Amino acid sequence: MSHTEVDSDRATDQRRADERLANRELRSSRATASVIAAVLIALAGLYLLLEAALKAIGQPSWLAAPEEMAGWLHQLPGNVAPAVLGASGALILLLGLFFFLQGVLPGHLHRHRIPGRRGVVVVDDEVLASSLARRARIEAEVTREQVLVVVSRGLVDVRLRPTSGIPVNADAIQLAVEDEVRRARISPVPQVRVFVSSSGVVGQ
Repeated sequence: MSHTEVDSDRATDQRRADERLANRELRSSRATASVIAAVLIALAGLYLLLEAALKAIGQPSWLAAPEEMAGWLHQLPGNVAPAVLGASGALILLLGLFFFLQGVLPGHLHRHRIPGRRGVVVVDDEVLASSLARRARIEAEVTREQVLVVVSRGLVDVRLRPTSGIPVNADAIQLAVEDEVRRARISPVPQVRVFVSSSGVVGQ
């Protein structure tokens, strides 16, 4: 194997490692959903174990004996009011849908990736919003309190309140913010949206 092929393999392995690291830093953990599911299953198991233990030692059941629960389930849906049955079914459906989506959809943290020569660079959306707000503030010549920037995965929302009597060019602000986004080289590249309030503030 030549040195060129070895270098190429090393570069490929490094890129794969960087991608795995970036995905770990950009995607949210499933720990919360896993803990909720584990707690619910553990509580159900403990309750059934308690009822079985009470029956085994000849004590009265806490809520319902196991055979009573089995008989109640066997008689469904005739022994439950339709409204209660529908509400319970909807609740179980929503709970199942929540866990299904948690397992299937990739969760995203409030961060963006920036290309780096070495390793992976990840920046919080709040830090990025602060940088973009500064650029918009300089372009509009307003104070810090007059600009609000919110950064999400696919959108940069710029909201600006101009100083009374001083017009603001929304197109120029959008071009300036878009230029700052390009300079930052964040990935994925979000869309920039600028909203200038019709009511101004008194200049200081």
